[in-house]
Amino acid sequence: MKKIWTSAIALLFVLVLAACGSSEEDSSSGEGSSEEGSKEITVGATSVPHAEVLEEAKPLLEEEGITLNIEEYQDYILPNQDLAEGRIDANYFQTIPYMELQEKDNDDYDFANLGGIHIEPIGVYSQKYENLEDIEDGTEFVMSRSVSTHGRVLTLLEKEGLIKLDESVEKVDATVNDIVENPKNLQFDTGVDAANLPEVYKKEEEVLVAINTNYAIEADLVPKEDAIILEGTNSPYVNVIAAQSKDEGSEALNTLVEVLRSEDIQTFIEEEYDGAVIPVSGDSE
Repeated sequence: MKKIWTSAIALLFVLVLAACGSSEEDSSSGEGSSEEGSKEITVGATSVPHAEVLEEAKPLLEEEGITLNIEEYQDYILPNQDLAEGRIDANYFQTIPYMELQEKDNDDYDFANLGGIHIEPIGVYSQKYENLEDIEDGTEFVMSRSVSTHGRVLTLLEKEGLIKLDESVEKVDATVNDIVENPKNLQFDTGVDAANLPEVYKKEEEVLVAINTNYAIEADLVPKEDAIILEGTNSPYVNVIAAQSKDEGSEALNTLVEVLRSEDIQTFIEEEYDGAVIPVSGDSE
């Protein structure tokens, strides 16, 4: 009987060791899984051109061991809300002035600019007018309700001699209230969502409409051909990869920026969008 108990205890001891070994292996496997998980990123992006560019970058990221999931948006509000709440790891749709304004207006937003990828020159479109000289007195000028784009559009109009802004105001911060000269008596409407601007252009034949390039492309407009005013390539409004500040050092997210700035992706942007989207390769700080 004593031998039986001794054997049973020995067997139990072996089983305990085996269980511990299995547990350690499972734990080790879990760490590996966690490490693999860190190589899977979800990036929010508006459909055109951002999601299309990310789609092109997928195989290049796979070569770096990174799986990219793309979450598409049709507006400029939700991508930052979801980023702040951790539903996505980064987003790709916004300019630095817009990001800074969003942070100012939302106390829980703490974002980092990981790098600029491209510029989308904003354009002014009209079905009625083909050149600036034909614009009639009192013409309605429609632009996005997003205050972050107002200075950008107004600076473009000032450059073309359509208005003059108060010199004491920073161009990027300018609003319609800062217009000191308006020789054509343009009537400004700043109450339209950016995504709805192409619809205004199509329905209202006699107005001037400032349309963000991504929405212009979606509406089958060709900025280089259809815009009567088009922003130059030296625009400071570069589109960036944004992440939570705590993830600024993320290896996977920084690799994403490197891939998007690679020659392959820059060539794709140049050929696919024919000047409507302009790639950048340097820092956008």
